[in-house]
Amino acid sequence: MKLLDGKATSLDIQNEIKVNVEELISAGHKKPHLAAIIVGDNPASRAYVGHKIKACAHVGFDSTLIELSSNIEEEQLIDEVNQLNHNKEIDGFIVQLPLPDHIDEQKILQAILPEKDVDGFHPVNAGKLSLGLPSFLPATPAGIVELLDRYNVETSGKHAVVLGRSSIVGTPMTLLLSRNAKRGNCTVTICHSKTQNLSDITRQADIVIAAIGRPHFVTADMIKPGAIVIDVGINRIDDPSKKSGTRLTGDVDFEAVSKIAGAITPVPGGVGPMTIAMLLKNTLKASLLK
Repeated sequence: MKLLDGKATSLDIQNEIKVNVEELISAGHKKPHLAAIIVGDNPASRAYVGHKIKACAHVGFDSTLIELSSNIEEEQLIDEVNQLNHNKEIDGFIVQLPLPDHIDEQKILQAILPEKDVDGFHPVNAGKLSLGLPSFLPATPAGIVELLDRYNVETSGKHAVVLGRSSIVGTPMTLLLSRNAKRGNCTVTICHSKTQNLSDITRQADIVIAAIGRPHFVTADMIKPGAIVIDVGINRIDDPSKKSGTRLTGDVDFEAVSKIAGAITPVPGGVGPMTIAMLLKNTLKASLLK
């Protein structure tokens, strides 16, 4: 079994971006600048945004963090988005999800200018992805494809099963794996809460992408021996052995599945760091499009 180390791979990509930034600055360009809006005090969101800001510092980006109260009105948040849209110093920005229940996430995401949408969530970028046109790719699916590429995982002609149909991971993941590209050309099956005989489908898969948000949902009896297993899940569960009383785990029963998989991503240290690397890559791209 091969461990697909997203943490180490992400650091390699960040170091490559760092060199690119140094070359840009030497040529007289400004530093790329990433901004992030965070609403409320969600601990997971705060930790994740913190990792992004730290990564910006590592590669030589400027960064701006805008912290807003959880009771902010939707129109006020749109005003904050519009300020970043019109700020020429900002190359790209993200609105960290999830947002409070009283705010329409799609309305906020659609307010972001497509050319600054480095998360790749705007309908324009999603539409370009579906048509195979150049766009900002959603960071998590793009990170998974990059990880497969860096580990030379063959995808052409393989059967990939994607668990989850969200617009952030599942659906764009399906598009990326099925496209005519180096790490594409898969036959892709997308599964969700209404899928029947799920285990029968996953056992046919050469590649399984689990993105459903249910801890240890994918068990060893659902996986074909030698399959590639990508765990997108980030779930916090009780663990009395830890000082905090909790620990992070994925959607896959890592201990059991790793014994039969050909390769697998850990949680943490798998897909998460790759998401950050692709966000930085998108920001660098946005800075060069000006």
